[in-house]
Amino acid sequence: MASKAERTTACVGIGSNIAPETNIPAALELLAGHGPILALSTFYWTPPLGGPGQPEYLNGVCVTETSRSPRELKFGVLRSIEQRLRRDRSAGKWAPRTIDLDLLLYGDRAVEEPDLVIPDPDIRSRPFLALSLLEVAPELIMPDTGLPLAIEAGSMDREGMKPDEDFSRRLNARFTS
Repeated sequence: MASKAERTTACVGIGSNIAPETNIPAALELLAGHGPILALSTFYWTPPLGGPGQPEYLNGVCVTETSRSPRELKFGVLRSIEQRLRRDRSAGKWAPRTIDLDLLLYGDRAVEEPDLVIPDPDIRSRPFLALSLLEVAPELIMPDTGLPLAIEAGSMDREGMKPDEDFSRRLNARFTS
């Protein structure tokens, strides 16, 4: 666990398909209150994983710095931000959401607990996560396998991913220096 003086970088997946142009900046503003935003990936419009009948998601990755443990960051910070932005977890796994914040990576640590797995296993099956991570950390070595993410993500299909360059540029101008 990171002590209060020890700072660690963490990568957070950020997505929304309910007013994403409002909720993503609001989530980043709240997250920045807990530690600096070091980098933001391009944000991509992607089809909903739960199937048709709901709006597309806007997804990206944020790199932040924290002195909190992985558990404190996920359940104390990220979940509280989701609650403040009215994320409804009772609506089901594939329901539309105001905000979705996932702890993808925490420094070079691998964690496997019943309710906390780092690196997040979805990195290997969701191109919008893997490719966004590669953008902010091109030399990333996966802590659980020791393999470069570039090798693991190299063959991922980008079909359906539409970059929102203007939105991404505005976020970077506002939250990174």
